[in-house]
Amino acid sequence: MSLRKSLPMLFFVLCLGASNAQNIAVDYTFGEKYKDRYKFSNLLSISNDDNGGSVLVRAYYTGVILKPKGYFIEHYDKDLALISEYNYKLKNSNFVEGYVRNGQVYLLFLDYNYDSRSYEYVVHRSPITEMNFTEETLLSIPSKEVKNPLDKNYYNRNFTSGFTTSVLFDEEKTAFVISTHFKKGKNNNHFIYMFDTSLRKLVEHDFSAEVEEKNYAFESVAVSKNLKTAYIVGKAYFKKKRFNAQERKFQYELIKISQKGGQIQTFDDTGKFSEGLKPIIHENDMYCVGFYADRKDNRYNGLSYFKLDPNSLAIRSKKYNPFSEQFMMDKFGREEDKEIKNLVFKNASVTTEGDLLFNAEEYFVTSSVQANSSGGRVKVQRYHHNDIVSAKLNANGDVIWIRNINKAEVTQGDGAYASYSSCTKDGSTYFFISTSAENPQILPGERLLFKQGLSRNRNVFTIQLDPQGHISYEKLIDDKEARLPLMVSKPLIAPTNDLLFYAKRGSKKQLVKVVL
Repeated sequence: MSLRKSLPMLFFVLCLGASNAQNIAVDYTFGEKYKDRYKFSNLLSISNDDNGGSVLVRAYYTGVILKPKGYFIEHYDKDLALISEYNYKLKNSNFVEGYVRNGQVYLLFLDYNYDSRSYEYVVHRSPITEMNFTEETLLSIPSKEVKNPLDKNYYNRNFTSGFTTSVLFDEEKTAFVISTHFKKGKNNNHFIYMFDTSLRKLVEHDFSAEVEEKNYAFESVAVSKNLKTAYIVGKAYFKKKRFNAQERKFQYELIKISQKGGQIQTFDDTGKFSEGLKPIIHENDMYCVGFYADRKDNRYNGLSYFKLDPNSLAIRSKKYNPFSEQFMMDKFGREEDKEIKNLVFKNASVTTEGDLLFNAEEYFVTSSVQANSSGGRVKVQRYHHNDIVSAKLNANGDVIWIRNINKAEVTQGDGAYASYSSCTKDGSTYFFISTSAENPQILPGERLLFKQGLSRNRNVFTIQLDPQGHISYEKLIDDKEARLPLMVSKPLIAPTNDLLFYAKRGSKKQLVKVVL
């Protein structure tokens, strides 16, 4: 594994309303560069330490044939200075998520217990100031060992292994849900649990009746402020219906669970099929926003909006907004073959005026077989992070604007350097993308093309969508300053919408803080 392979190949096109870069009110600060003992690692989580500092968790790999050896935990103060490091030598554990709460580091794992022949969700917990981990088992589910039990695949989820499970945290990391589906012979058990991040079990819901006809792949969750109710969006895959080759085999559903039980809401209408939904709770309102298709294939045709009663899940209002001709021109120029598909949500928020802002990315995986150095053949997977679609709707579901940022990234290695991050402030949306491109090429239609450069160093560009949907861009950090590439898709976003990025190459590392 080399860093050159772990960084993505990238180019992207920005469809801008202006052809020149503009000044965007964004500033940044570099932390000190530190030496790092582990050249090969992956950033797993980055959390606020509740005192303005941050805690990072990395999986590291060593050996002639790289193998996972444990987890490296770094603690930084509010001034980006490294306070402490800790090597947690823990092997053969499957990391799920990490976070900080009440001065303690929590690491959630999914492990297989060969003695009890069961899968166990185990939390390792330690005070930040003095690393001393203890273990606590949250759940134990009897099952034979299967391949990829926690496999989150957006398009071809495998339900045939006998056991599948998923974990979803809300955006504020106040709570999380665990779904466990075990099937063997006549036993077909599906349970959904909700815990707060202090590990108190809040809800246990038997979902088994629903899986007699459908399998579920959950994608996102929103949790009520009182932590009594979870709203989960997922794909429900039909088991026994017959489908044409081009037809979709699932429908999107919203599942509500609480101590009072569960409820389900579906969304598809005649000629309108949901292709992605995100739940949003705002004050006393419940929304699901996303995309739809006008036929049962994987092409998207516009934006969907649903306003629901958070208690009954009854749909109070709904709207379908087709993609405009201007949006399609922004995205494709004058190309005839126009397909929009594979959009995966990144962020959704509500402005102080009640408008809904959200963005998604075209994401898919391809694979091929190629020769290796020993003359054998090996399967290689490539992860594609392509166009960004960003939209703004008013509280009634009417489109204020929808814009497209054309880009194409592909990586075989660490996806943290690929894709993008985004946040909103004062009604504007900001995107952060890392690329070796130096200067954009202006194309017809006031579109900008950033080609992949030759340098190992990478520039960081900021793209702003203002409240009216006007786009501007700026090179935020020049590659001569940023000698280490930023992991742009895994920032820590503070409540003030400041962003903290981890930058690393080989044996050097540092933090970079971006202030809006």
